[in-house]
Amino acid sequence: MQETMIEITGLSRFYGPTKALDAISLQVQRGEVMGFLGPNGAGKTTAMRILAGILSPSEGSVRIAGLDMIANPVEARAKIGFLPESPPIYGEMTVREYLHYLAALRRVDADHLSSAVAQAMDRCGLTHVADRLLRNLSKGYQQRAGIAQAIVHSPEVVILDEPTVGLDPIQIREIRQLIRDLGGEHSVLLSTHILPEVRMTCNRVAVINQGRIVADDTLEGLEQKAASKAAFFMRWLCPPDLAVLQNIPGVAQVRAKEGGWMITPIADQDPIPELLQQSVAQGWDLRELLPASNSLEEIFLHLTTREEDSLSPVNSQEESV
Repeated sequence: MQETMIEITGLSRFYGPTKALDAISLQVQRGEVMGFLGPNGAGKTTAMRILAGILSPSEGSVRIAGLDMIANPVEARAKIGFLPESPPIYGEMTVREYLHYLAALRRVDADHLSSAVAQAMDRCGLTHVADRLLRNLSKGYQQRAGIAQAIVHSPEVVILDEPTVGLDPIQIREIRQLIRDLGGEHSVLLSTHILPEVRMTCNRVAVINQGRIVADDTLEGLEQKAASKAAFFMRWLCPPDLAVLQNIPGVAQVRAKEGGWMITPIADQDPIPELLQQSVAQGWDLRELLPASNSLEEIFLHLTTREEDSLSPVNSQEESV
């Protein structure tokens, strides 16, 4: 039986009149690497800070390894390793001094302090720079040190907020491998808006948009659900008005894409014959009819694009996520 290590229930957070999180619920099991995916401003960082015990929720609850974050904050935080988007680096310390200091703060037993630091440095590829000042290290090695401080006390839950932001491609590849290695021994929640990050590191993904969880599934599950909707792309030389397409029987949604339209049918209905008939009868001059690719980018865009934006005609190249 799986053990739930992170349990979020009905979590909301207000900043004055603004609702940054809107009653989100989420579970992460022992050994999972879960992607927390969403566009900038979706609420990811707010959720991460609440999980780490830095912010209090306005409503709802958080349990870490069975411990309530509000009722037992000290015990719950001891189960967590947290890497914020900007690593908490003390540039005047060496890597070894930095990790010793933070391990002691997290009450690692004095008899095991040196071995805990050595193990964290080894896992994060820092042993050969152990006695160098952090301020003299590259961004990538500082990020590794940030991850090392998050795991030096062997927490059961590791929370990483945008761990590869600002890194070069080689550093990104190395950090992704490190995150994959953490899975299994730790439960990892990885916040990102970078789509390849999710595919290359995560077992499961939760998508957040405008403070709400809009999907929670494996990547394969998301792709299967997207495929079941059988969306397709159409482009005409003389395209009809949006309202005309929306009123075609069997059409559920129309979204502008790359000078044409991405059309999602109503479940178990096929609007294509009517669209083809109207194309000929009305002289729309059909140029393309293609099945939609079910890439992670398409799924993400479908889940996080506002309905009013997705129904606006655009004749130019759609901006990439």
